[in-house]
Formats: sequence, structure tokens, C-alpha cells
Amino acid sequence: MFVQRTKVLKISLLAIFSAFVVELVFGLVSNSLALITDSIHALLDSVVTVVLLLAARMAIKPPDAEHTYGHGKIESLGGLIGGIAIFLIACFFIYESINRIQSPPPTILPGLFAIIGGLYTIGVDIFRVILLRRSIKKIGGSTLKADFYHAFMDLGSTVVAIAGIVLVSYGFYNGDFIAALILGGLLAILSIKLIYRTALDLTDIISPELVQDVRKISLETQGVLDANPILMRRSGDTIFADITISLRGNTSFDQAHEISSDVEKNIKNKISNASITIHFEPNWDNVPLDAKIQDLAQGVEGVKGVHNVSTHKTNGKIFSDLHVMVNREINLDSAHKISEIIEKRVQKEIPEIEHATIHLEPFITVPENFNLEDKDAEREIKSILENYKEIKAIGRIVSLRFENIQKIDIDCSFDKELSIEKVHDLTSEIEQLIRAEIKNSVITIHPEPDE
Repeated sequence: MFVQRTKVLKISLLAIFSAFVVELVFGLVSNSLALITDSIHALLDSVVTVVLLLAARMAIKPPDAEHTYGHGKIESLGGLIGGIAIFLIACFFIYESINRIQSPPPTILPGLFAIIGGLYTIGVDIFRVILLRRSIKKIGGSTLKADFYHAFMDLGSTVVAIAGIVLVSYGFYNGDFIAALILGGLLAILSIKLIYRTALDLTDIISPELVQDVRKISLETQGVLDANPILMRRSGDTIFADITISLRGNTSFDQAHEISSDVEKNIKNKISNASITIHFEPNWDNVPLDAKIQDLAQGVEGVKGVHNVSTHKTNGKIFSDLHVMVNREINLDSAHKISEIIEKRVQKEIPEIEHATIHLEPFITVPENFNLEDKDAEREIKSILENYKEIKAIGRIVSLRFENIQKIDIDCSFDKELSIEKVHDLTSEIEQLIRAEIKNSVITIHPEPDE
């Protein structure tokens, strides 16, 4: 695609440069200031096309150590330089036109020769407009669009120049100079717009509407709670977006990565030329306290595992209990320091927790092939589960004992109409009852909807 763009721009460059040569020669021979002015316009269009051609080629180059965002800004820099050059030359032609209007009529007047030069340029401009328009439909690209606009403007300026020459042919001697004055003013306006636009590009301006679109797409992605901040910039044809999304605090890393990928895919469906970087951070709003406490404790250095997290409210105050496993080789003082760090972190991040009681346990790795089942414990657990009418079916119960730890996995089906909150409360209650009967138990309940 990039190769096709550069090929089209090369053809456009040759065409407009030939128009510059023809208009300049015919303008000098016929003494037509309007045609000479328009030839300079064609020359500047050639310069702009060269810049666009270089930009299209530079866009192929990958980012390097000095240009981590690529080389797209070269296009904006070239446009700024070209805009300043156009403005200065436009000012010169405006000044020259005013001086010639105030001077005596020239001895050599533009005639048929000048009109022929202008007609040639009109033909070239029509050819460029058709070529670029067809190419934009097929392969797209901002560089082709920019050259298309320049070709269209050059066509209009040449028509004005010929109109001035025709007026001179009919005896209105100042028509040529007035046409040059109009063209100079047009060039000045266009150059100011070009300078303004490219200067803004160099300051990383971006459309607020585009930022809002990206935020909307992010928020509509399942699992995203918020999207802020969103940092965006444009470099050449590429739009870079740096997005921070908020996810539920108990979202696993795998889930967070999957949600981030969905956000990136959804944005690229809308903005195909986007290069996106996603950052995710936890959001603990509406997340159960026990899940938040477990995540905070798990993040403390030295913690090998956290289980049996529970919270209870007494006299309007919330208290928490959790079991924390640490390396069995460390001494009591080191283990106590870990528990102090956990308690301080919990109280800082969750100020509504009055106190956190931490039960330290030695961490023991249970071998994967260990399979010593405790049938007595399984029967005891089943008798507890049968007391709950909300449980519609009791599935697999596996109770494995290893030294001082009892690992219990339970599958059971609940009434499918129950809310998630109700199921969570029931499983927490069941876990507490089992722990009261079976000491040092690590319990995992897998709830499923009843069919």
C-alpha cells in the first residue's frame, strides 16, 4: 500500500513540476504576472508533494532508538516549513501587484501565448485531481488526500490567472495584476492555514471528539469500570493512544489481560490506524471486603498463601479474620513483621475495618500426586450441606489431609434464581461451619446453578 502511495505521488510530482516550468516560461515570455504567480504556486505545490512523498516513504521506516513513535512528525515539520515559504512568496506577489497597478501600463501585454500556458496547467491539474481521487478510493492515506486538496486549489488559482489574462486581452490592463493580487491573497490565506494546522500537529493536538469516542468504546467493553486518563497523539498517519482502564479489584491477571485485548480490538475496529497501549488498575468499589482483604494480603512480600478470609460486624464495627501462610523456615519475629505489614495495609486501604486478626501458618506444598482421602470428613461435610434447602444437589466432595492442613473441595448446585450476593453469603456461612468442625481446613466451594 505504501509503495502504491509513493508511486501515485511521484506521478503527481512530475505533472505539477511540468506545469511550473511551462507557466514560468510562458509567463516570462508574455509578461504575465498572474501566470508567473501561478507558476510559483505550482512550484510550491511541487515542494509540498515532495514533502508528502518523503513522508510516505518515512512512514515505512519502523521506530528506532531515537524515534520511538516513528517518523510521522517529519510530514508536519515539512508542512510548516512549506507554509512559511508560501506565505513569504505570497506577500512578495501582493506587494509586486500593488506596485504594478500604480505603475504605467506595460509595453508587452499577455496574450494568447499566456493563455496556452494556463490551459496546459489546467489540464495537468484535472489529471492530478482524477488520479488522486481514484487512488484515495482504492488505497486511502492522508498524504494522498493532502495532495488532492493542493491539486484542487491549484486548479482554481489557474482559472483565476487565465481570467486575468483574458481581461488584459480585452483592454483591461490591470486585470492581470488584479488576478495576481487575488492569487497572492489566496496563497497567503492557504499558507496561514497550513502553518496553523501543522504547528498544532507538532504540539500533539488531538480531536476531543476522538478522545470521547475512545473512552466510550472502552467503557462499553465488558469488564471495564472506568477509562481515565486517555492520552492520545498523532504522528503521521498513526494515532497513538495510551489508555488506563479500571477493573474490579478481584479480577485475575488472565482476565485483566483478556479485557485489555478486547478494549484494543474494539478501538481498532473504529480507528484502524491506532497504536494502543492499555494499562489496567484495580477498582475496589462494590467488591466484597473479603476479596479485597485477600488481594491486599497476597501482595505482601513473604506471603505464600491466604485462605479462610472472613469479616463480621459487631456493635457497628467491622472485624476481619484471615489465615496467612508463610515460609516454614523463618523465625517468629520475621513472621510477626509480615502480619504487621498486612494489618497496616488493610487498615490503610480499607479504613472501615476496625481490626484484622491474622493467623500465621507454615506454608506446605502439597504434592500433586498426593491423594489420601478423608471419608469421615466428607460424610461430616455432606451432613452440613444437607441442612441447606437452597442447595439443590451435592456433587463431588474431596477432602485431602496433609500434615496439619485439610484441603477440601466441594461441588454443589444452588437454586438458579438466587442472587450472586445470596450465594456468596451462603458459601461463606457454610465455610465457617465446616472450619468450626474441621480445624486447619482450607475450603473451596464451587457453586453451580441448578438445571
